Amino acid sequence: MKSPATKSIFSALVGLIILLSTAAGERPNVLLILVDDLKPSLGSFGDPVAVSPNIDRLASEGMRFERAYCNQSVCMASRYNLMLGSRSSSTGFYSFGTQFRDIYPDTITLPQHFTNNGYVAHSMGKVFHIGHGNTNDDASWSVPHHPDKVIEYVLPESNFRELTREEGLFTNQGARDENGNHRPRGAAWEAPDVLDDAYADGRIAETAIDRLRWLKENEDKPFFLAVGFVRPHLPFSAPKKYWDLYDRNDLPMPEFVDAPKDAPLFAVKRRGEIMAFKPIPTTEPFPEDITRQLIHGYYASVSYMDAQVGRLLDGLEAHGFADNTIVVLWGDHGWHLGDHGSWTKHSNYEQSNRIPIIIKAPGVARPGTSTHQLTETVDLYPTLASLAGLLQPETVQPIDGQDLTPVLKNGKKRLRPYAYHSFPKGGRVGRAIRNDRYRIVEWKGNDSDIVYELYDYQEDPLETANIAGSDPAALAKMKALLALEPPAKPQARRRR
Repeated sequence: MKSPATKSIFSALVGLIILLSTAAGERPNVLLILVDDLKPSLGSFGDPVAVSPNIDRLASEGMRFERAYCNQSVCMASRYNLMLGSRSSSTGFYSFGTQFRDIYPDTITLPQHFTNNGYVAHSMGKVFHIGHGNTNDDASWSVPHHPDKVIEYVLPESNFRELTREEGLFTNQGARDENGNHRPRGAAWEAPDVLDDAYADGRIAETAIDRLRWLKENEDKPFFLAVGFVRPHLPFSAPKKYWDLYDRNDLPMPEFVDAPKDAPLFAVKRRGEIMAFKPIPTTEPFPEDITRQLIHGYYASVSYMDAQVGRLLDGLEAHGFADNTIVVLWGDHGWHLGDHGSWTKHSNYEQSNRIPIIIKAPGVARPGTSTHQLTETVDLYPTLASLAGLLQPETVQPIDGQDLTPVLKNGKKRLRPYAYHSFPKGGRVGRAIRNDRYRIVEWKGNDSDIVYELYDYQEDPLETANIAGSDPAALAKMKALLALEPPAKPQARRRR
C-alpha cells in the first residue's frame, strides 16, 4: 500500500505530465450554469407552456438528462452535493450553518480540482450557499467570488421593510421574530417595466460576459467559470415583459392538492419560507387567485432567467469559446407549485427533487440527444473531471457520483438502476430511492421505529397514495435497493 506521501508525489507527477503533454488551447473550458429552484419547467423538457428558447437552444446542442434528481432539496446542501461530489447522507451536511471546511478542512472542491490541474476558476452570482455571512469558499477560486442579491425589489411598495445585507444576499430562511414566526421579507412578486439589469440575474449575465472578454484577452490557461442565477427563487421579481409572455388562463394548475393518503404527516411540506412573503395566506392549499399568481410569477421568472442564459451563450460565441467549452446547466432542486398543497422545496417528493441537467460536451455528446439514465447531482463532479481529461482526485470527502461520459456517448447506456436522495424532517432522515417506476422513502430517527413511503409512478404519477402498506412485494424490492446504500450520517457538527 502506498503511503500518503507517495500518493501525493504520484498525483503531482501525473498532474505535471498532463500539463506538459496537453497544450492549454486543446483542453476544454468549463461553463457551469447553476439555477436556483429550477424544476424541468422548460420547453425542451416537454413543458408546453414554458417560454425558454435559450435553454432549449442549449439542449439542442447537447444532451438532456430527463431523469435527473438532486441529492437533497435545499439550496445549501444541494450545492455542497455538487461542489463536493458527496451526498448529504455521506457527509452529514443537511442544513444551513455548517461550514464544510470545519468538517473537511482539506476538501478538494470541483473548481479546486480544476485549478490544481492548471485551470483558472472564476465565479459569480449564487454558487456556493454556505450560510449567512459567508457565501463562498475562497480556496475554490483563482480570484475573489463576485456576489449579488437573491432577495431584491425595484418597486418601493414591494419592500415592506428594509432588508439587511444578509437578507439581500441570502435566502435567510432562519430569520424569525421573538415569537418564532418568520419575519416578513416583502412581496411575493413584482412586475415592473424595467430593463433586465435592474435585477441580479441581468447584472450577473453582464459580469460573466465581461469576464469572458477578460479571459480571452488576458489568460492563456483554460477556465472553469461558474455562473449562478437566482430566479426563479422567491420573490418572483422579474421585468414586466416576461410576465407578458404568458396568458394566465393557460397556466397549469395543480391537479392534486391533498397530502398523499397514508403518508406520515411530517413528510408533507407545509408552510415554511413562502410564508415570509405577502400576501401569502397562512394555510394551504392557497386560493385559486394566489395559486395562479404564484405560478405565473414562477414561469415569468424562468423566462427572465432563460434570457440571461441566452446572453451568456451569445458571449461564449462572440469571444470564440463555444467550440471548446463544456457547458452544464443544472437546477439545484425542484419546486412544489401547489401540488399536495405544498410550495417551494424541502421534501422527498417528485416535484421537489427532479431537476433539469443539460450537458453540452463538444466532440462527446451528440447534439439534440436525451437520456433516461437515472442521474444525481453528485455525478457532475466526476463527469466534468473526466471530460476535461483530469484524473479523479484523492479527496478526504467521499465522491459518490458516477462518470456520465459513457452516457454522453450513448444515451441508452445504463450505469445505475436508481437515483438516491435524502431529506431530514420530523426528527428523522428520509433516505429515498427513485427507480424507473417507484420511489421508496425510509424515515428513520433515533428510535427503532421506521416509517416507509412507497409510490408507484406508473399507476399514480401524482403521488396520491402511499402504498407501502398495501404492496408488500414492491416494498420488499425497493427496500433491497435501499439496503445497497450505507446508513445516513447524522447532522455534521463543527469540531471543537
